[in-house]
Amino acid sequence: MKTASLAPVHRAGKMSRLLSRAGKHRGKFLRVSSIGVGAVLISLALLTGCSSGPEKPAEPAKPEVKGPELLTARSGFQKTYVAARGWSQDARPYRLESVVTSDANGRDGKWAAWRASFASPTSRSAKTFIWSGSAADGAPSRGVSFGVEDSYSPTNASTTVWDGQFLKIDSDQALATAQKHGGDKILEKTPDTPVTYVCDWNRNSNQLIWHVIFGSGRENSKLTVSIDASTGEFIRVEK
Repeated sequence: MKTASLAPVHRAGKMSRLLSRAGKHRGKFLRVSSIGVGAVLISLALLTGCSSGPEKPAEPAKPEVKGPELLTARSGFQKTYVAARGWSQDARPYRLESVVTSDANGRDGKWAAWRASFASPTSRSAKTFIWSGSAADGAPSRGVSFGVEDSYSPTNASTTVWDGQFLKIDSDQALATAQKHGGDKILEKTPDTPVTYVCDWNRNSNQLIWHVIFGSGRENSKLTVSIDASTGEFIRVEK
């Protein structure tokens, strides 16, 4: 009787020990599983970080190369005139001429740069202004620039000032007239010939004159034709 009464108690204790061991193993398994999952997550995060890496900065857009702005003489002159009046209120022009650049040829009466020389009679000073729409090597910088101030003598025939209102004939119109007096033959024979322009006042005839030069300058011109810059009439062939 005494042995029978102790058997259930012994079995109950053994069962309790088994359950306790199972619980310990289960807790250990859960801890190991948690550590394993954490390690996997950390590895994935590291792989993601390494694979993505720092983003490369976007390459800056290349600036658009702007072509030359070609203007006839009167348009170029107007831009320099505004700047000259800012220099001196009584500024008046005495010469207007094209500037040779590699991105133009003047055969349509247009150039990418024009130079205008002005004088201030009251201060007896002179200054040259250049408008440029060219980006060619060696060309004046785009926009309006100016040179150093110089002395001016009103008795000098080559720097006689004139009123801008006398300039009624534009460079393309002067070219059209010059073409009829030998210029067309020059361009037909040598089509790569540049056409340059100089406008100044002739004291002898009391005229504002366009000198249409078939060449890069007077010293190497193949033909130079004089045109009245106020009426557009042909005057003479200079060479």
